[in-house]
Amino acid sequence: MSILSINQLSKRYGKITAINKLSLNVERGMTYGILGPNGSGKTTTLGIVLGITEADEGNFQWFDGGPGHLNRLKVGALLETPNFYPYLNAEDNLKLIAHIKKVKNPKIDELLKMVNLYHRKHSRFKTYSLGMKQRLAIAGAMIGDPEVLIFDEPTNGLDPQGIAEVRATLKDIASMGKTIIMASHILDEVEKICSHVAIIKNGQLLASGTVGSIIHDDILIEIASDNLEKLQKSFADFPGLRKIDIKETHLVLNLQEETSPSEINRFAFQQDITLSHLRVVRKSLEAEFLEITSNHQN
Repeated sequence: MSILSINQLSKRYGKITAINKLSLNVERGMTYGILGPNGSGKTTTLGIVLGITEADEGNFQWFDGGPGHLNRLKVGALLETPNFYPYLNAEDNLKLIAHIKKVKNPKIDELLKMVNLYHRKHSRFKTYSLGMKQRLAIAGAMIGDPEVLIFDEPTNGLDPQGIAEVRATLKDIASMGKTIIMASHILDEVEKICSHVAIIKNGQLLASGTVGSIIHDDILIEIASDNLEKLQKSFADFPGLRKIDIKETHLVLNLQEETSPSEINRFAFQQDITLSHLRVVRKSLEAEFLEITSNHQN
């Protein structure tokens, strides 16, 4: 079932195009990452689907397309730095959010346990670390038991421990069957948290799909012989091959798993081919992301 459908969305601020004919589709139960450099249009997109900002062109639809105000009751969001009353404790801050949302039974203790803050429920907000503040904000977004949670850069500015704690919390929420939409410029976070990803740059969609199909940690192996055409045809059926890139002087095998040079040599020999060049290159996820974004310049 489609939770959110975005169709040809565009938004301009003067001469700046923040979003350019963006189309996305988020299905129920996905942990969906919107990944892109700072200034790529992620926050603008989230602002539009939450009704905070109006699009210039295109449209979007939540759930079955019912009344907007009813659909928004099914969505919890955290878009900016957590903003609570500093002299109130965690419990009272969450009670206040429940009152604003008109939620009669907010189950505050359960929420505080979920974000690992129950032991600090009576501590004032101003005494919390940045990571704790962010986790309390996640608990606030969960009040009312929304079907969808939206987070904009949820680990931004946190130290490694805070990042790990927020990541674990988001994974726990996803395991409950909730749909999560998360915008981030941090590749590592999207890869570790999300099941699906859309990569955008300058407001345009560059790629979308499962994380494994879009951003992968391939092993690259360069090979060459005196007949590149024969070499390409011979290695088309090599086990674990994702694709073959053809260069001027060699081929680059994109493999899903690590393969030893001896296995490559043995396979070539079986095809009656003598390799003149063989080099193993490890490709990082960061390099893959940079390759996708750098190949789509405006």
